[in-house]
Amino acid sequence: MIDFQYLSSIRKQTASKIVMIVVDGLGGMTNPSTGQSELEAAVLPNLDRLAASSSCGVSTPVLPGITPGSGPGHMALFGYNPIKYLLGRGVLEGLGIGAPIGKGDVAARGNFCLLGDDGKILDRRAGRITTEECVELVELLKQIEIPGFGIEIYPVMDYRFVLVLKGETSSPNVSETDPQITGIAPLVSNPTSEGGTGTALAVNLFTQRSMEILRGHKKSANGILLRGFSNIPELPHFGSSYALNPAAIAAYPMYRGVAGLLGMEVLNSKQTFEDEIKTLEMNFSKGYDYFFLHYKPADSAGEDGNFSQKVAMLEEFDKKLERVVQLEPDVIVICGDHSTPSYFSSHSWHPVPFLINSKLSQGKVGGQFTENSCREGTIGNIRAEELMLLVLSHAGKLNKFGP
Repeated sequence: MIDFQYLSSIRKQTASKIVMIVVDGLGGMTNPSTGQSELEAAVLPNLDRLAASSSCGVSTPVLPGITPGSGPGHMALFGYNPIKYLLGRGVLEGLGIGAPIGKGDVAARGNFCLLGDDGKILDRRAGRITTEECVELVELLKQIEIPGFGIEIYPVMDYRFVLVLKGETSSPNVSETDPQITGIAPLVSNPTSEGGTGTALAVNLFTQRSMEILRGHKKSANGILLRGFSNIPELPHFGSSYALNPAAIAAYPMYRGVAGLLGMEVLNSKQTFEDEIKTLEMNFSKGYDYFFLHYKPADSAGEDGNFSQKVAMLEEFDKKLERVVQLEPDVIVICGDHSTPSYFSSHSWHPVPFLINSKLSQGKVGGQFTENSCREGTIGNIRAEELMLLVLSHAGKLNKFGP
């Protein structure tokens, strides 16, 4: 939690409502071919208008120069030290789809991938196969048995699945098989502590058997990559810590998993951001005073190295934003868990722009909501885990500290 031991003595409940939207991979950087970042190139009238009357800044998700995964990036935005409270991707994905993960079970996030004839990775996401294709492939892998372990596998979305290892010897202390780059073969899993030897062997055997089953079945998905081996951790409760009644609305399972682990009520929603907005509209007048929404498409376009597509996805988000503004929440927060410049085709360490809009905001940004303009905003550069304190302050939910 935020490293401020007096938070419980100054927080207070009020009627004010907060809507925090995490635009996954929001930040970018100047692309040499365009001379602009994606935010600079996009036409974003609603974001620009909101930023002009907002407190703006940029946030560092973990530490300067450290590129975060989505898990640490979100944990920081919710006020949790992302190093102290490091969450595994497997548990987050699994809980997000409602997979029955018990204490002591080990969960891993899986990708179906495309391997060349030489065994090297050509596409880490198997051409982004459909969820229906993923379900079909998962059914094929359910026949795999590993001595000494219970094996459960669940489809997630697109090319993603969750592997759950059950058994007394299951350990999360094993290395990942996903190198997160192309052009090399999947990695061999190794124990990272003495207790991980059996699990590493099981992971390698499962990977080998999967490739044997998938070989020749589907040209675009003939291998698997595993990462984020993890157990269910114990975490401070989000709502109790901040005196909030929080609700989460997220289409992607991992982000539902994060929210659920923190004790937010995860509201049922369908698969698109349009569906998330509808769910927000249906629940806005209920007893919740904090809503977390998540927008994924900008990050996907950035990871694909597609500058114009990321611009288009940011513009699509901007169009939907107007409906959130029309609800007139007391505080609107637009932020990102990390930057995903299309120039990198991956996450990056660059600070992420954000805005906090309320009656207590001090607007300074003029013209555009961009990385550079937010850097010159009234808040400046902060650690992402400090953002929630500012959000609570802008909502009038913190009392004075000290006499």
